[in-house]
Amino acid sequence: MTKTLKTTLLAVLALGIGGPALAQTREIRVLLANHPYGELLKAAIPEFEKQSGIKVNAESLQESQLSTKLTTEFATKSSSVDVFMTRPLQEGKLFAKNNWFEPLAGYDFADYPATAMSVSTYGGKPSIVPLVTEWQVLFYRKDLLAAAGLKVPTNFDELAAAAQKLNSDSVAGLAARGKGAAAVTQLSSYVYNYGGQYLDKGVAAFDSKGAVDAIRYYGKVVGSYGPKGVTSMSWENIMPLFQAGRVAMWTDASVFYGQLVDPAKTSIGADKIGIANFPAGPVTNSPFYVTAWGMSIASQSKKKDLAKTFLDWATGKDLATRAMLANITMARSSVWEDKAVLAKVNPGLVETRTFAAKNGYPADKPFMSAVGEARDLIGEVIIESINSKGTSTKIEAMAKDRAAKVNDLLRDTGEYGK
Repeated sequence: MTKTLKTTLLAVLALGIGGPALAQTREIRVLLANHPYGELLKAAIPEFEKQSGIKVNAESLQESQLSTKLTTEFATKSSSVDVFMTRPLQEGKLFAKNNWFEPLAGYDFADYPATAMSVSTYGGKPSIVPLVTEWQVLFYRKDLLAAAGLKVPTNFDELAAAAQKLNSDSVAGLAARGKGAAAVTQLSSYVYNYGGQYLDKGVAAFDSKGAVDAIRYYGKVVGSYGPKGVTSMSWENIMPLFQAGRVAMWTDASVFYGQLVDPAKTSIGADKIGIANFPAGPVTNSPFYVTAWGMSIASQSKKKDLAKTFLDWATGKDLATRAMLANITMARSSVWEDKAVLAKVNPGLVETRTFAAKNGYPADKPFMSAVGEARDLIGEVIIESINSKGTSTKIEAMAKDRAAKVNDLLRDTGEYGK
């Protein structure tokens, strides 16, 4: 081989174009949720690519689509996903049972609260880096409440009365998710505040009197004062209505506050939008307070070293700080103690987090492997209640029937009574 040819081959190899295997090692596939943090992260990826030299092929999907795609690819062992956003309370148990998470033994979890780690650790092995903490709140239009002579509702009686008074042909008095399974997370706080639960010691409990009373109340207020077609709506559908000035009050996750007050995304001035503690029910006030999203490395990934580099960056304090400044409520403890950050974060977020962290319930759905199927079953009861404005005579029987089916799911996965 001539000296010139040797030099040329070495140059080609140094450039990383000497063969497919070498080129592939600098490229990863990342699946993100269509979520405020997913959007922030996707916008920042060019920075990571420039710093690391790693190309990131990022895909953004709605939460249900993301879950389905990951489950399908992992189950068929056809996945090329390296890193992915995940919901610990939604996919966590199923993914852990199937060994689809790569254990994160080398990650520093010191900055995360024990509650966040409790749903991110399986078999003693941390598998998910907590990203976003969420709690249920009440978003409201300050100007509309003031014009109607109303104070911010602090309990369910006041919430229903205010929704009725604010409701009109052009403005929905109260919006909340009505789309079956999607509504389950937002119904949860209503259930807890009526003294009910979805599961009690591994047994379905949403057919109890407290839970059924909550389902009826939810159906009454959402069916009577919610937007038209609400049983087809999740947060992706309700938020644009609020941003357009067509909703007076909305109970949902705290994470959406940043988008509601973003002048580029809403026609309502930030000074007209309020955030308050979720109203108390007849028994208690214990809104959900959960680790809503996290990030993991796929056990099937063939590029775990590159995936770890991305994970460290994507879950680091710098991006968590940026997210906090965008009113995205992060799981890292240190960002909630950073005086510079708190000086710019809306006080309402801080106050409602303090309340929820002290009084909240750590789940917003049944914590079980077959959670998707369970949500579908509970969602059927919710839709019946909304369509009948809480008056259907079928609700108790439906709740009992669906609870029995959830118990069957728990037995199938070996989780019944545990």
